Amino acid sequence: MNVREAIETRRSIKKFNGHPVTKEQLKQIVEAGTWAPNHGTREPWRLVGAVGEAMDRMIDAIKEVAVPKWRDMSEEELQTALAKFMQPGAVLFVIVPEDARQKERLEDFSAVSAMIQNMQLAAWEMEIGSCWKTPPFIDHPKFRQTLGVKPGERIISMLQFGHFDDMPKAKPRKPVEDILEYFE
Repeated sequence: MNVREAIETRRSIKKFNGHPVTKEQLKQIVEAGTWAPNHGTREPWRLVGAVGEAMDRMIDAIKEVAVPKWRDMSEEELQTALAKFMQPGAVLFVIVPEDARQKERLEDFSAVSAMIQNMQLAAWEMEIGSCWKTPPFIDHPKFRQTLGVKPGERIISMLQFGHFDDMPKAKPRKPVEDILEYFE
């Protein structure tokens, strides 16, 4: 698969089949991410990932902050509420420093966004789907503490990775003519 093909065929996968993603696969995905352009080679990222049995503990941590009334739910209600978190084979939380300088903060956010795209494309090449999410619980103090997020850091993304059976259809994109202007 060439780069253009990976870019054009990649889809956000929201329904995973539950097959595991290995630590080695996740490591390869992250290694591809580290090649993202970043100003001054600051590499402004830190990642916390879970695979295998650690996914069960991660789901428990998510359950505490994302479904606070889980103790009052039936097992069926709880399974429905947690389904979107239980199916991926791996999860990564992307953490960045909150630089007080606006220029650096924007550069760091841009670099991390490029890193995320690199990881999604690397996963796609490995026939592993991904979904980039920003759920509200990533700012919850208890969840931040669980992940070891330090003062001055921010979780900006939850990336889910996993194997899938069904390929979503491509959504239409705006024609280039609608978004590109040539300076004359």
